[in-house]
Amino acid sequence: MNTRTKKPLPSWLPLVVGALLVAQFAGLGVWQISRGLEKRADQVAFRDDTGFAHWNDGMEVRPYQRLEAAGSYDNERQFLLENIILNGRYGYYVLTPLIGRDDEPVLLVNRGWIEKPPGEFDAVQLEVPTDRVTVRGRAGSLPRAGYKMGAAVRPGAAWPKAAVYPDRDEVAAELGVPVQSFVLLMDHEEEHGFLRHWVPTEFGPSKHFGYAFQWFAMGAVLLGLLVWNYRKKRFQS
Repeated sequence: MNTRTKKPLPSWLPLVVGALLVAQFAGLGVWQISRGLEKRADQVAFRDDTGFAHWNDGMEVRPYQRLEAAGSYDNERQFLLENIILNGRYGYYVLTPLIGRDDEPVLLVNRGWIEKPPGEFDAVQLEVPTDRVTVRGRAGSLPRAGYKMGAAVRPGAAWPKAAVYPDRDEVAAELGVPVQSFVLLMDHEEEHGFLRHWVPTEFGPSKHFGYAFQWFAMGAVLLGLLVWNYRKKRFQS
């Protein structure tokens, strides 16, 4: 019977694999630092107490910038963004289109959080005046989910439409018109709004910096083991 002896693994293979892991840990650490710096910039922008700038279509907008926009609410076509949890309670963000001039995309206004009722939702409480208004708020975005299954909006649903973490394209498809690239988070002093407590994400920069330290520490430990193992083999040979 023929027996085959297994060839030993190349001595350099563990070094290569280890070096790749060290590089990956370092890359993850750098990514966490960059995310932490982004979150810090968001917090600085949010604390900016300058006045409300009048917004026009095509204007460059900074995250959390204070803006005031003029237009008419689309009272007949509003969205209820589902699965929004506040203080342990389920509810909706109320998203209302603000129509400016005929030749520009509509601006989506997040009017705040409203609790989900135990029974059928009463759409009357969403009604807003249809005459031209000026709305103040901050430049924000639609809430995003880490993972989403299926369509954001149930096909054929009546207005107001319940939506599960829709993106801008999905909202525009339901409205049949283009929408602006940002959402106006209605200021807490504005009328016709609900519960509003806008803050940057609570996963702050310090957590990202802490994770970065962990990745760098793991890379440093692995690098030290690789160097120690390499020198040990050299002394033994």
